[in-house]
Amino acid sequence: MMKAQPKQETVVVLDFGAQYGQLIARNIRQCRVYCQILPHNAPLEEIRRLNPMGIVLTGGPASVYENKAPRCDPAIYHSGIPILGICYGFQLMAHDLGGEVIPSPKREFGKTELQVLDGGDLFRGLNPQLIGWMSHGDIVRSLPEGFEITSQTNNTPVASFAHRAKRLFGVQFHPEVVHTPWGIEVLRNFLLDWCGCTGQWTMQSFVSSVVPIIQEKVGSERVLCALSGGIDSATVAALVHRAVGNQLVCVFVNHGFLRKYEAEDVRSTFTDHFDMMNLIYVDASDRFLTRLKGITSPEQKRKTIGEEFVRVFEEEANKLGKIPYLAQGTLYPDVIESGTVSAAKIKTHHNVGGLPEQMDFSLIEPLRDLFKDEVREVAQELGLPPAMTWRHPFPGPGLAIRILGDVTEERLSILREADAVLIEEIKKAGLYRQIWQTFAVLAPLRSVGVMGDQRTYAHPIILRAVTSEDGMTADWARIPFEVLEQIANRIVNEVDGVNRVAYDITSKPPGTIEWE
Repeated sequence: MMKAQPKQETVVVLDFGAQYGQLIARNIRQCRVYCQILPHNAPLEEIRRLNPMGIVLTGGPASVYENKAPRCDPAIYHSGIPILGICYGFQLMAHDLGGEVIPSPKREFGKTELQVLDGGDLFRGLNPQLIGWMSHGDIVRSLPEGFEITSQTNNTPVASFAHRAKRLFGVQFHPEVVHTPWGIEVLRNFLLDWCGCTGQWTMQSFVSSVVPIIQEKVGSERVLCALSGGIDSATVAALVHRAVGNQLVCVFVNHGFLRKYEAEDVRSTFTDHFDMMNLIYVDASDRFLTRLKGITSPEQKRKTIGEEFVRVFEEEANKLGKIPYLAQGTLYPDVIESGTVSAAKIKTHHNVGGLPEQMDFSLIEPLRDLFKDEVREVAQELGLPPAMTWRHPFPGPGLAIRILGDVTEERLSILREADAVLIEEIKKAGLYRQIWQTFAVLAPLRSVGVMGDQRTYAHPIILRAVTSEDGMTADWARIPFEVLEQIANRIVNEVDGVNRVAYDITSKPPGTIEWE
């Protein structure tokens, strides 16, 4: 796994299984402090090797009084390193240091009024009356020795506490989510006032630190980059090229699940804007479609496509002579949704859990711990063109996971045309940069319609458009009705086999952004 070398100012986040625990890391980075996530049970010696200026304990689904509840190394509380516990981490700190945690008679979920009792410490500069986001069924009933209550709610007598002498802090609310708009100030106060950080980590420093790591790992060997034309793989290509120059070979595989004109656009973009690589184009659409024949399970689709990608790359590498390294644009949302030691699996991503157990490459994944918005910053730092930097995310398996059920040439053609209309109209309306991601979905069903006074029995197209910052959470985009009307009219009139258009207004969670 490729990771950026920690700068002098580093904070360690211990993960107790919070599905969105990485948002804590993202907010710490917004405070310009580098952080690295470790498993909750990482021993103190391993933590100390990173020379952290602070430790954050994440939330998690367990209750601290359960027999099999996840624990951290208790030595960290006596290490002298400042610690902030959040939700489960807050309760664990109370439990481990002699306090009492019990089931709450009144659970708290969602927006909650918070009364600050001590305006110093974490709440410096904030109002005494706040609205924060709660999500818990347990409460701290009694404090460990030396701790003081710093805030409370109507149902939670200890909503936060502090032991100033030992620099130990805990909060029951979630400062990492957008529903706690002042939460980043709590994190910043912890980082600057109590950890002694000054906030010098930037994407420029990330690039400066990761380039020598790639150089050291690769040496004089060549690297094959799995190029899709999206922002993630393009940024990896530019980053690896900065590190090893013409030792990089990029392979663009057309698996047949690309959007309309995408193969041509990607090839021309890299030809016009990059004088940095040999770009090998492989049209493998027939073999991918053959491999997916009869496969309807989303998980099996992703795994099949992931394996076939690697086989194509291996074949191309063998034609060029031995190439031991494969660079790809894996991001943290890919990793967390594919399942980690502490987090549940939501779906397998083709470039993470979808990779085969046996392959001839060692992976180079320099963006593995970054969010999409951070990748865009890296892309700008590397000078990628705006059209590529701000391109909407497009999954590696492409349209294959936007077609529910069987993937066939006919269904691909229908979806490709509908998706092209959608993107064209979104751009025409000036909404493309405001929307995080927009696409069309083809469902495995038909409905009755009337066209030209004739009965039709055709496919519905579902439109999906979301707003987000990092892809971990998302809300449905409020596209004006007149724009949706124009999109629907064009799709029904221009795309054969479609007689109905629907709009998905589900947020993430409970839904995911992609349908599969």
